[in-house]
Amino acid sequence: MKLKNILIIACCFVSTLSNAQKGWELGPWIGISNYFGDLNTNFDFTEIGPAAGVIARYNWNNRINSKMGLNYTFLYGDDQDSPNSFENRRNLSFRTDLVDFTAQMEFNFFPYIHGSKEYFFTPYLLGGINILYFNPRAKLDDEWHALRPLGTEGQAVGEEYGIINGGVVLGGGFKWDLNRDWSFNIEIALKRLFTDYLDDVSGTYPNATSLRARRGDIAAELSDRSVGEKIGELGRQRGNSRDKDTYTMFGVGLVYYFGTIPCPEIGNKSLW
Repeated sequence: MKLKNILIIACCFVSTLSNAQKGWELGPWIGISNYFGDLNTNFDFTEIGPAAGVIARYNWNNRINSKMGLNYTFLYGDDQDSPNSFENRRNLSFRTDLVDFTAQMEFNFFPYIHGSKEYFFTPYLLGGINILYFNPRAKLDDEWHALRPLGTEGQAVGEEYGIINGGVVLGGGFKWDLNRDWSFNIEIALKRLFTDYLDDVSGTYPNATSLRARRGDIAAELSDRSVGEKIGELGRQRGNSRDKDTYTMFGVGLVYYFGTIPCPEIGNKSLW
């Protein structure tokens, strides 16, 4: 038997034992994001921000993958965009830059093999966790102010919410090979957070006089920005603390496969 055939048979035998190709994929993605929370209670999709990132995926087999992503997005919300009359009068708003690290597992609906002409595409489901950094701000008199240090809901000094938090990630996507090395990905992920302060709005209004004395005039102004007669009475609902904040990311990515391509069977024409 020729050495070439021996090597092919040995390679295919190892491939059969592993029942999969394994290897890393790496590449960028770009897309959009949308925030849902106390300043977007109607699941409005008009307040869309830019989003981008880098993903690294490891193929354990033809069905199961692990993926990590480092992402950036810009989120915002504004009561003036709401059809709700109370929210219009409340008149709160925010914006934040957000950096997000996500770790997730993916399940391919179909076998997915890089370099195959038969198994070169699949939809997939994903689930995982994320860690994020955020820092909500609001504009007053043409100047942007970080909201967390102002304790706009009466938080004691040193007891403000953290700007590093986490959440649960669920979603799905579709991927297909452009050739044996490059593949195109489309993905949407919903990220349900463990915090309700992504937008700096969660609980009740504080005592305005005490807040002004403790944190200053800017804190009091940004705590209650209601139009007309002020509605920020002590203990009155400012947000809904029972419902945590959420954001989505939708994007398209181009990733490069660094793993090995499975050995073709002799006479098999299913590979590129």
